[in-house]
Amino acid sequence: MPSTTSAGSRTAPASGRPATPEGRHTPRLDIQGLRAVAVALVVLSHAGVTRVSGGYTGVDVFFVISGFLITSLLLRELATTGRVSVRSFYARRALRLLPASSLVIAVTLGGAWLFLSKARLAEYAGDALASALYAVNFRLAAAGTDYLAQNSPPSPFQHFWSLAVEEQFYLVWPLLLLLTWWVARGRRRPVAALLGALCLGSFAAGVLVTNASAPWAYFGSFTRAWELGAGALLALGTGRLERLPAALAAPLTWLGLACVTLAALRYDDGTPYPGHHALLPVAGTVLVLAGGCAPTAHGAGWLLGRRPMVWLGGLSYGWYLWHWPLLVMAPAALGRADGTAGVPLALALCAAALGLAWLTLRLVENPVRFHRAFRRRPRRALVLGAALTAGAWVLSLTAAAVPPTIEVGPPAPALAQDLSDAPDPRARLTELLASAPAALPGNLTPPLPEVKSARSAVYRDGCHVDHAATGTRPCVYGDRTSSRTVVLFGDSHAAQWFPALQRLATTRGWKLVSLTKASCKVADLTIVSGHKPYTACDTWRSDAIARIAALRPDLVVASSSDAGDPERPAADPLRQWTTGFENTYRDLGASGTRVAALLDTPWPKGDPVDCAARNSLQLHACANHLPDAIRDATRGAAVRAAAATTATTVVDPTPWLCVPRTGICPAVVGDTAVHRDDSHLSEAYAEALAPVLAPALDRLMGAS
Repeated sequence: MPSTTSAGSRTAPASGRPATPEGRHTPRLDIQGLRAVAVALVVLSHAGVTRVSGGYTGVDVFFVISGFLITSLLLRELATTGRVSVRSFYARRALRLLPASSLVIAVTLGGAWLFLSKARLAEYAGDALASALYAVNFRLAAAGTDYLAQNSPPSPFQHFWSLAVEEQFYLVWPLLLLLTWWVARGRRRPVAALLGALCLGSFAAGVLVTNASAPWAYFGSFTRAWELGAGALLALGTGRLERLPAALAAPLTWLGLACVTLAALRYDDGTPYPGHHALLPVAGTVLVLAGGCAPTAHGAGWLLGRRPMVWLGGLSYGWYLWHWPLLVMAPAALGRADGTAGVPLALALCAAALGLAWLTLRLVENPVRFHRAFRRRPRRALVLGAALTAGAWVLSLTAAAVPPTIEVGPPAPALAQDLSDAPDPRARLTELLASAPAALPGNLTPPLPEVKSARSAVYRDGCHVDHAATGTRPCVYGDRTSSRTVVLFGDSHAAQWFPALQRLATTRGWKLVSLTKASCKVADLTIVSGHKPYTACDTWRSDAIARIAALRPDLVVASSSDAGDPERPAADPLRQWTTGFENTYRDLGASGTRVAALLDTPWPKGDPVDCAARNSLQLHACANHLPDAIRDATRGAAVRAAAATTATTVVDPTPWLCVPRTGICPAVVGDTAVHRDDSHLSEAYAEALAPVLAPALDRLMGAS
């Protein structure tokens, strides 16, 4: 997604897949039409149609439908035979799902190898492997909580997360249903009571986790289980629902369809999701299904049961599987520099995906699913499923082991060693910036695919706290017994300097205390994060400043990104930001502590790692230029103005990233990539700059 998302950004909300029960039971055409509505919402949302910004709610619709249909199938088997053949159940799942999904995984992996970033191939192969094993939702949730990975382009396998959630649910539900049915001796009320309690627990967890960790709430199986459980609960009451009077059933279906539509139209990426907001599409789906149990000529089934809707619902699984990889890979294959498709192209790609879905249904899904070789032979179906999963597993491992070649040029000077050995590190750095390699050096350190994955101790130890945190953590490095203390304070653009400060603290015998928080500005100013006031930042900032006052350090190095907007923008932004920085600098220096305000670093043009992978022999295409590389000149001016009134020292890193004479900001300097993503320095480059940063800090430490 997936997002985001971010939470945050919901780039790939997913849908479930149809699970039509087999046997003599007459299929409900209104459910096929409801599938069509759900998949259309998801597809249109992914295509960028702003009118359906909440189209990700289609996933909730599919979850409820799936829980209803699968549980209905299991209940019919229990009522008929008194038992559930677990082996046959999973055999049907394998035949229904794996032929198409395995094909899409294989084709998508090939497309990623050919067209997407060569530096990310191992990451995509890992996503493919997790998708084949129905565990990619955990991988996406973990990536969503990794602050440095949140702005990465979406994976072409991201949409498999909803399939993973469903299969994890069905790994447990048939066994739990069978056990409770046996204990309750076939009575449905005890089964419904147990399932209802589980749904309440899952819903409560979804609400709580959405506030604490949106990625785990969005992708987590337990936080989503209540949606499948809602459909299952409805299936337990089907007998009574079939006796609903038409005068009640018909309005229920229309009300339910209106709820689903309202959620799709009113929700957007800023809606905390799932949380309690998921109640609207889930309740809407439940109403449509419940009212449809008692067919009436005037219900929503009149619309949902139309032939085009039923036809589209029958293709919903394949359409869902194909549309997302096409949206992710086609722009790169077509050579679009930004890697995105506009709405017209996206809609055309989604139409092509619908054609692929039709072909897949005719040539792969139905021929395998209904082949006589698997009729009443669940063992064969399970063997086929295992073989398809193993094949996807082997393909994924092979892709990771044999990534596409990234062409490289001759070796370049070792940046870190050159700056350490130079009598004047800053002058030597200026020379290296001016002579930046035109091609990716053969001795790039670390190699390009490893630049993004490198994590300094401040991230490995959990010292860079996330958006929800309001308190500081005791993170001390360098010489912990030293009487000379340096504090690193700010957001992730302060944390990016940690490798340099840790190196200086180690060589000079300083105690280094790290106090950084995601997107939390140094300025005493409430900003907007996730479409709401970032009050957690204000609380954390106050706590951090109080802790710094208690520490009485020799030096505070303060820095933050130029991104972020105030909750209440003023008519004079310069004055507003200047006042915010003045307040913080004054509080930091109140006890005599010296403060170094480290200006934000110049930003690259897009994602420089991906750009370098695409243009490894023409790195000039990835260079940014001044003044475009400065995210917000007003913010820098405010820092300088505030520093002038608070005895704060300003350190400007711009000459360390851009050639002063030409204003060119290269993507690679010496043997080192400058940035790890679209704004942060790479770990290696930050550490290499320690000798350049040292003189300013040494002067301040000596003065203190």
